Amino acid sequence: MQVTIIGAGAMGRGIATRALFGRHTVRIIDRDPDKAAKLATDLRSGIRSADVQPAERAGLDTADIAVLALPFPAAEQVAAQYADALDGMAVVDISNPVDLSTFDGLVVPPGTSAAERIAAAIPAAHVVKAFNTTFAANLVAGQGGGLPLDVFVAGDDEGAKAKVVEMARSAGLRTIDVGPLKRARELEGFQFLHMAAQQALGTNWSSAIKIVG
Repeated sequence: MQVTIIGAGAMGRGIATRALFGRHTVRIIDRDPDKAAKLATDLRSGIRSADVQPAERAGLDTADIAVLALPFPAAEQVAAQYADALDGMAVVDISNPVDLSTFDGLVVPPGTSAAERIAAAIPAAHVVKAFNTTFAANLVAGQGGGLPLDVFVAGDDEGAKAKVVEMARSAGLRTIDVGPLKRARELEGFQFLHMAAQQALGTNWSSAIKIVG
C-alpha cells in the first residue's frame, strides 16, 4: 500500500519507519518541503530499499492511507484544507487533544473527541483513530520494553480499519480493534493519563500501554 503521511515531525518519522518496515510505499507531505525532504533522505539512509519520497498535495492522489501525523488542532485544520483530496480515503488521526501548556486536561468538550472533530471536517473520508497511544521513539524501535507495541484502532468504516490494521500488523505491531470512532474519546483520555504520568514514571517518553493476559 501507499501510506501518505502529512507531518514530518517525530510521529511522522515513527509511523513512516513502521510502514517502511512493512514494505509499504511512503510519501511525506509537510508545510516545510525541506523538512519532508530531509526526513525522506534520513529514512532512505537508514532502511534498506525504502521507497519513500517527499511529496506535495498530489501525494494523496495515489494513497491507500493518509496519516495526519499532526497535533490537535492542527490536524483538524489540515484535514479541512485537504478535504477534497481525502474524499473516500482511510484517514488516520493520531492526535491527542491535550492542553500541553498546563497538562490540565483535554481541549475538546466532553462527549466528543479529536477524531470525531476531524471526521466532521472531512465527512466524505473514513477516519480511523490509531497510534495515539504510542510514543514516537517506540514506533521507530518497533517495540516497548522488549515487547511488540499495541495499537488500538477505532473507526466506523470496516474497510478503512482493515487497511490500517494491515499496515500496522505488517510493521510488526499488534492491533486491537476497540470499536466505533466514538471510542476515540476513551483512547484520548487514556493517553492523556499516560502522558501526564511520564514524570512520575521516569521513562523519558519511552513507556508503552499494553494489554496482557
